[in-house]
Amino acid sequence: MGILGNFVLSSSNQATRRGVFLGRRSTKVHVALYRWSRGRLGARLPGWPRARILLLDHLGAKSGVRRTSPVMFHPDGDAVAVAASKGGQPVHPAWFHNLLAHPDTTIQIGSQVRPVRARLADDAERARLWPEFVALFPGFDSYRRQAEQRTIPIVLLEPR
Repeated sequence: MGILGNFVLSSSNQATRRGVFLGRRSTKVHVALYRWSRGRLGARLPGWPRARILLLDHLGAKSGVRRTSPVMFHPDGDAVAVAASKGGQPVHPAWFHNLLAHPDTTIQIGSQVRPVRARLADDAERARLWPEFVALFPGFDSYRRQAEQRTIPIVLLEPR
C-alpha cells in the first residue's frame, strides 16, 4: 500500500469506506516519482508534516519477484518502524508476508538507500510504538478499528 496525495492506494481498484483505492499502477507511479526525485516527491503525506514515507523493497514470499511499496514510517533509534495497516483491511499487506519470508532487504528514505533486516516488534515494542504512529497520522487509529479482529503488526527494520 502506498500513499500519494490524499489517496490511499492498494492493489484493488475500488472505493470503500476505507478510502479511494487506485491500484498497483498508482503505487508504481509513486515509487517512480520518489526514486526519480530522490525523495523530494512522495516522501511526505500532504497535510501531515510528521507523516513521512519510505520505499520498502521486498521479495515475493512465493514468487521471489522484487517489489517496492511506499510505507509510512517512524524512526526508532537506529531502526525504522513500519505498521502493516493496509488501510484497515482485515488482512495483512503482501509486503508484511514477504518480509517474514525474506527479512533482509533495503529501504530508501529520501535519497539514502539502507540495507536492513526486518523483524516483528514484540508486544512491549508494539505497545510503545503504536501511539507514535497515531500521533504521526491519526488515521492509524481508525485503521485499527476497521481491521476488526486483526491486530496491526509493527515491523522493525534494523540496520545490517
